[in-house]
Amino acid sequence: MKLIEKRVVLHFAGFEPLDGAAHRARYERSAKQSAAVWGYSVEVGAPAAGSDPLSFEVTTGSGAAADAAPEAAADAAPEAAGTAPEAAGTAPEAGTGSPGWQTKSWIHMVDHDALVSRLRGGNTLSQIITGFRSCAQIILEGGMRGYFRHAWRFGLFFLFPFMLTALAIALTVQIAVLPYGLGFSPWHMLWSGPLALCFFIFAFLPFSERFHTLHLFADWKMAVALGRMDRTDFNDWLEDRAAAVRKALAQEADEYVISSHSMGSNVAAHVIGILLEREPEIFKGKRVVFATLGSAILQCALLSSATQLRARVGLIARCEDISWLDVQCLTDSINFYKVPVVSVCGHGDAPEAKMILIRVKQMLTRKHYRKIRKDQLRVHRQYVLGPDLKAPFDFTLMTSGPMPASVFASPDEKRMPG
Repeated sequence: MKLIEKRVVLHFAGFEPLDGAAHRARYERSAKQSAAVWGYSVEVGAPAAGSDPLSFEVTTGSGAAADAAPEAAADAAPEAAGTAPEAAGTAPEAGTGSPGWQTKSWIHMVDHDALVSRLRGGNTLSQIITGFRSCAQIILEGGMRGYFRHAWRFGLFFLFPFMLTALAIALTVQIAVLPYGLGFSPWHMLWSGPLALCFFIFAFLPFSERFHTLHLFADWKMAVALGRMDRTDFNDWLEDRAAAVRKALAQEADEYVISSHSMGSNVAAHVIGILLEREPEIFKGKRVVFATLGSAILQCALLSSATQLRARVGLIARCEDISWLDVQCLTDSINFYKVPVVSVCGHGDAPEAKMILIRVKQMLTRKHYRKIRKDQLRVHRQYVLGPDLKAPFDFTLMTSGPMPASVFASPDEKRMPG
């Protein structure tokens, strides 16, 4: 198996209030963790000036290449945004015992922080109202029924922020009408009303932030937007991202990895689908791996109105030049564990995405795992974070390591050269 010399990575980040620079900083921290665990060198370059999406080079190498990596990275820095650096030398074949491998990956961090900020805009009351509106839309479009049918834990994840907030609203109302319920004069509501409002603002809202409640409201608003495709601002943004991705795919590379995390998988499916609709042969002759990590495609695709998204899932599945790896985890309740996404989207005759089942506790020390296992959002982020231990899945190795990303489809394949 020939090692990868040059790779282009398009990573579609999840629904987090982080811009490209913040995602790059996280990637650098995770890459250093991975390098320490697996014993290789890594150099994460600065963002290319003016790049959109934010792009940067990552150079990994064996111990023998460690000292040369920083200099090579500097010498090969691109002259303009979106230009991939040339690879240095020829990578050895896996298993030859040669220590001199080096891999250069040009990473494009496709975040959607602009959309997150837009969805989180407005005062608290407006965010709550629009959040409950999205909840009603998802229920009416059969989304909730689909969640409980295919992944009941995801159904509970959907209900949680709305039930928590509904309970708080009910308690607030109870406090406000308490004097009337006790038979006191309605004039007593002059103090019980403000008291109820203080409870909601100064007690419930800070408490709810522990569970990122309003952020989850925004997440469900985005799910509706990407399912219905009825918002001009979202559609224009997707068209803009498709143009940027089309430019990135023109770079020469041995391998193209399109990775996506959580809600980012819906963005990726739309963007890749747009490109395939316009240029069915766009990936011809390229080695392309589409890796969905903790994918939330069905979060949007199960809505009855999501016909365009489901059609684009079918296009991706039927593209012979794309190898689709669907990375799932049992202890992550915010994904559709063991659910065949392509079939559920109505394409039973199309090749199914290759499911890769991972265990977070294999990636972390026992102490670290015990610390995070009850925080479901933190567990859900582990797909793109660094490991404490060598494990079958490692995001940095998949996107910047020397082995082809396709080796992660098999538990028996080596993750590093022999």
